[in-house]
Amino acid sequence: RCTIIRKGKYIDTVNIQNVSKEQLSRKMVGRDVNFVVEKEICEPGEIVLKVENLNYSKRGVSKKILSNINFEVKQNEIVCLAGIEGNGQSELIYAITGMLNGYRGKITLNDKDITNSSIRQRNLEGIAHIPEDRHKYGLVLDYNLAENMILKNYFTRDNQKWGFLRFDHIYKQAQILIKNYDVRSGQGAYSKVRELSGGNQQKAIIAREINSNCDLLIAVQPTRGLDIGAIEFIHEQLIQYRNNRHAVLLVSLELDEVMSISDRILVMHEGQIVGNLDPKKVNAEELGLYMSGSKRGVNDEK
Repeated sequence: RCTIIRKGKYIDTVNIQNVSKEQLSRKMVGRDVNFVVEKEICEPGEIVLKVENLNYSKRGVSKKILSNINFEVKQNEIVCLAGIEGNGQSELIYAITGMLNGYRGKITLNDKDITNSSIRQRNLEGIAHIPEDRHKYGLVLDYNLAENMILKNYFTRDNQKWGFLRFDHIYKQAQILIKNYDVRSGQGAYSKVRELSGGNQQKAIIAREINSNCDLLIAVQPTRGLDIGAIEFIHEQLIQYRNNRHAVLLVSLELDEVMSISDRILVMHEGQIVGNLDPKKVNAEELGLYMSGSKRGVNDEK
């Protein structure tokens, strides 16, 4: 049996054998949920992100964590990094976003070399990042929602004047994002982020990063901890972001998400890209073979 509670109210108790996935989701969300991700055919544009010969190993360790990584992400496409956890995906994202030092290779954003740029410089050049660890890298837990919404742009002309924060503007914009992304909190923009559920903390980060309207959105497990209705909404947001001539680099451990939302799949195994696949031409079983290292072929989409 399963009891459904929605927004603090009892909805129903059902026998699992007698309900479908669609019926159960309708009770949980309050509306029909579309489990099939609908998106237009991908027509890639200009190259936004280019990674060339990226290598990384920890000091004193001979085995490479990243080995000869080469790939591109273009406008109007969602490229997914798929693989079993711990095969170099985190280190690759840290290198691209500037959170990792000591790697060798070249990273280019919109034809500009950002290999040695700081994290802020990369953000200003056009990188938005939904991080893997929301507590460590995504939020300041003792700040409120409004303060967390401006972590990356508090210094801009919109948010400050003569060195003083424009609180009226900041809280007004935060309330708009809270409403648009259904971030549930007791005191709205004044709520301490530490007091929010994990799912609402995640939605706050997603709202901030997508609203930044950057050329490249790096989304690492963006739907982790969210309910099915929120997952559907985030998928729609990622696709809309891609349709607005942006590039999306997605990291996901969910095979269903990888297969349904990606325009192209890069499979990582032991720090190498072992597959460059078209999700329309590969099934979950074959993808699993690539992820386990049993099959290789980086140019399969060609």
